[in-house]
Formats: sequence, C-alpha cells, structure tokens
Amino acid sequence: MTTQVMPDRQQIEALVRQAIRGVVAPQSVPTARFSGAANPPGWVDGKPNLRVSISARHCHLTDEHVEILFGPGAKLIPEKDLYQDGFYAAEQTVMVVGPRRRMLPNVRVLGPTRPFSQVELAFTDSISLGIDAPVRHSGKIDGTPGCVLVGPAGTVQLTQGVIRAARHVHMNFADAEHYGVADGDMMQLVIRSPQCSVTFDELLVRADKAAKLEVHIDTDEGNACNLDSATEVLLQKQPAGHSDCACKSH
Repeated sequence: MTTQVMPDRQQIEALVRQAIRGVVAPQSVPTARFSGAANPPGWVDGKPNLRVSISARHCHLTDEHVEILFGPGAKLIPEKDLYQDGFYAAEQTVMVVGPRRRMLPNVRVLGPTRPFSQVELAFTDSISLGIDAPVRHSGKIDGTPGCVLVGPAGTVQLTQGVIRAARHVHMNFADAEHYGVADGDMMQLVIRSPQCSVTFDELLVRADKAAKLEVHIDTDEGNACNLDSATEVLLQKQPAGHSDCACKSH
C-alpha cells in the first residue's frame, strides 16, 4: 500500500482560488462514437445497434460533496445528456489533486449524484496525478487511493474512490439474449482500424431492463485502437480460456 502526501490547507486554498479564476481550458466530457435507436432500447431494424463510447476522465459526487464544492444548496446542472437515459454531463467541473500537488483541472462531474463519490481516470491520468489507481469496476472502491477535489466553494478530501474504470458494456435484457450472455459475464470487443486493430478481452456485461447497448472504454484504450478510424467493430462472447484484463494488438 503506497503512502500519499496530500497538499496542506494553504496549498489547497491556493488551488481553490486558481479554480475560481478558471485559468485552464475545460476538459471534454465522455464522447460517444457510434449511434443507436430504441424499442428495445437502442435497437434498429429489429436488432441491437452497437455504440462504442470513449469515457474521458470524470467524477461522480454525493449530494453532500456537491454542496461543499459548489456552495450550500447547490445541485448538479445538466449540460449534456449521455446516451444512457437519465444520465448526464453536468455543467460543473472540479480540480482533482493528487500527491505532491499534481493536479488535473476541470474534470467533468457526471450526474445524477451517487451514495459515494468516485473519480474515474485513464492510466495516463493516474500517472500524471502520481496516484497508483487500480483497475476496478464502478462502485468497487474499497481499498482504493484517495485524492483532493477542489471546487469554487470548497474542497473535499476523499480517503478512497480513485479508480481506472474497467472496460464494460451496458445492455438490456433483449441485447443479452441476442448475444447469449447475462449480467456479470465477460465479452470480447474487436476493433479493426488501419494499422492498429485491437481485441479487448474481459469486457464486463452490465445488463438491466432500460440500458442501451453501449461499450465504455477509456481514452487510452480509444487511442490504442484508433477508434475514430475504425472500419469494423465486433462484440462477441469471450472465448473459453480467456482470462484477466487484456488487450491484444493485431
């Protein structure tokens, strides 16, 4: 277990003032790459329509932490709806501060609020912050590193909650039946792009009634497979014998 040296109160107050002045450019919100329709949710012409989305660094907050960071009575203000119904990128951003005062400014907050706060980073983000963030599925934050969140009204020190979000696929029960999988199963995503095709193993299935078929990978993974230039995207059951989080180049 690594020991993290967090900023002292004077340093944090300086960071708050910097955040208020807005001296840095805003961070982009998670960006979707492929489109879908509905009925069942996300289906087109009677079959699933796969969307693969790059999920940029972001954080989820509790109601209490929203008020601490943005002021008494503050609520998250939706700025852009995400592909999954009921979820959105908020107008608000926070500064994420790691050991030795390393920071990522203007990290987007996603809504709605949650019972616990969580910061989701790509591997390069965690390196930049100096945090050894483990690969975890959302919500599995026990034993993870913490950080300091800085907003225009105050700061929050998280004792845990910084993760590298494991790749996963959202789907409804009709999608799951189509692919022959169930919630908690693992799938495989094949991205064919010029000179950098990649196969992603260990793609966790997250199935529920209302979800639309959407894969979430982080910015490092999206860059590795050159997702913007993809010529073919294939989602399939993971072959027997594959285990551990991995990605393979072709």
